[in-house]
Amino acid sequence: MSNDVSKQIIQSFAEIAKDKDMGKDLLLSILEDVFRTMIRKKYGSDDAFEVILNADRGEIQILHIREVVPEEELTDEVQEITLEEAQKNDPDLELYDEYAQELSIQDFGRRAVMMARQQLAQRIREIEKDNIFEEYSDRVGEIVLGDVYQIRNREMLVNHNGVELVLPKDEQIYKDKYRKGDTIRAVVKEVKRYHGNPSVIISRTSPIFLERLFENEIPEVFDGIIDLVRIARDPGDRSKVAVRSHDERVDPVGACVGMKGIRIHAIVRELQNENIDVINYTDDKHEFIKRALQPAKVLSVDLSDDGKHAKVLVPADEVSKAIGKGGVNIRLASNLTGCEIDVYREVEEEDDIDLQEFEIDFGPEVIELLHEIGCDTARQVLDLDEEEIVRRTEGEITEDQAERIIDIIAYEFDDEEL
Repeated sequence: MSNDVSKQIIQSFAEIAKDKDMGKDLLLSILEDVFRTMIRKKYGSDDAFEVILNADRGEIQILHIREVVPEEELTDEVQEITLEEAQKNDPDLELYDEYAQELSIQDFGRRAVMMARQQLAQRIREIEKDNIFEEYSDRVGEIVLGDVYQIRNREMLVNHNGVELVLPKDEQIYKDKYRKGDTIRAVVKEVKRYHGNPSVIISRTSPIFLERLFENEIPEVFDGIIDLVRIARDPGDRSKVAVRSHDERVDPVGACVGMKGIRIHAIVRELQNENIDVINYTDDKHEFIKRALQPAKVLSVDLSDDGKHAKVLVPADEVSKAIGKGGVNIRLASNLTGCEIDVYREVEEEDDIDLQEFEIDFGPEVIELLHEIGCDTARQVLDLDEEEIVRRTEGEITEDQAERIIDIIAYEFDDEEL
């Protein structure tokens, strides 16, 4: 093979390999595979050929090695050569010796060389894709720091060390406002393949992102002294984190919040002022439910036998705190504890009406259904909306019926106040 051509080939692809952070041995292996493919296309087999590569000197040798045989025994011109033909180049050869002939790249034709270059470039691209897939698969659950370089309706593209990461709309905090060129932090959520191309999905809404932020900002969490036992998140609005300390000298809540809240504030700012409730974890489920409903004060917890449902009694003026704006507090408390929670108001008898007094209005069956969902008085019904009554009675009271029930009871209280 022409020395200049071989040096050009090795030099050009060595530069590519360096840019893609590929090792020399891997490059040589790819080069050999490419040239053997070129040989097979021309000769049908590469068994009689040896490819010798020297990257340091920029040399490529392709040797065609054939056995010297009598002319009458010649059956395969790729594997064998006659004595007369071999001795034209090496008179010292004898029958059944090996005859090695160096081939020039020009012997394969210009088109074959071009195809070899294209194939080599394609192989390098494929290896690059595999490297990206493997690298980021190993980094799932890690925080990455990148630059926003394209914003689309359904996703944001982020550049991380020259690799394109995808931040879908539903993985963005709804308060996020980024522009092209801004630096952004997110956690690697998953790595997929689409038509052979790796797709790295990152997230800012995942509970794992919050967990990693705690590890970054709070040394005790990073060192394993404090465990984040459970996390429930409503991204951008509120989160609840249950923590536990393995060292009785370390207050887990105090360590996470920090002096004057400095540690938790760093996380809150990153999450667009997301409210974060840090609570002490306990194996006592009754107590855990009480803590999970903070900042509301809980009077009592009535837990079902299977531990999956809880009726919680709170003071009348704490109901809104327990439920939270848009139901966020009770929803997160339910997620954190793994228990469906229903909140009930503490009722003062003189300020309420027994539901039995409405039997003539609603009928005994409806009164019984309301009793079954924990409503014994009129004000307990008014604490619920139509949807909640339908949900708790599993549809046995329809939305129209629920609306009528609430209207009648509300009218009764209006009359009393008048």
